[in-house]
Amino acid sequence: MRVLLVGATGLLGTEIRRCLEPEHEVIGASRKGSDVSVDLSNKASIVAMYDAVGKVGAVVCVGGAAKFAPMDALADDDYAFSLANKLMGQVNLVRCASGHVEEGGSVTLTSGTLSQQPMIGSAAVSIVNAGVEGFVRAAALELQGKMRVNVVSPGWVAETLASMGKDAAQGIAAVDVAKVYKRAIDETMTGQTLLAAKT
Repeated sequence: MRVLLVGATGLLGTEIRRCLEPEHEVIGASRKGSDVSVDLSNKASIVAMYDAVGKVGAVVCVGGAAKFAPMDALADDDYAFSLANKLMGQVNLVRCASGHVEEGGSVTLTSGTLSQQPMIGSAAVSIVNAGVEGFVRAAALELQGKMRVNVVSPGWVAETLASMGKDAAQGIAAVDVAKVYKRAIDETMTGQTLLAAKT
């Protein structure tokens, strides 16, 4: 199967590509350094990416950014950036997928643990993550029989915690998170939020 991987050059993207490539043809997309370029905050860029890639059986998105900062430090532009990028960018990946994802194919998005377990500084990120999960539940109903739509909530990734100087043992290795995205492609669920768990 041809799989379009958005955010292919990041930590999770690299592990997902490694996990999928034995069975699938992976086409990487990111701002730079991939098979095709895309700016998630720009709908026209998403359309151009789909046009360049052609038909695929699945789309996986681990791209998109949101601003982490205390509420009193978040400006209007910070909220607007977060909503345009990680939320609407992923929403538009689904909206623009018609005609590009094969019938019965899948789109898998990414949220995060801050949708259910917020912390100080996560106001904008929590909005975005919860919004992605809510959108997936609704979109799956409307796309029934056309394509499957799911979201992975990866939790804290061990390598990310380590890079922040925190205890990596409290997180989940990127290689294990990648397996959850593979499940979303290979299995038949739709409208689900899939949680990564330690193995």
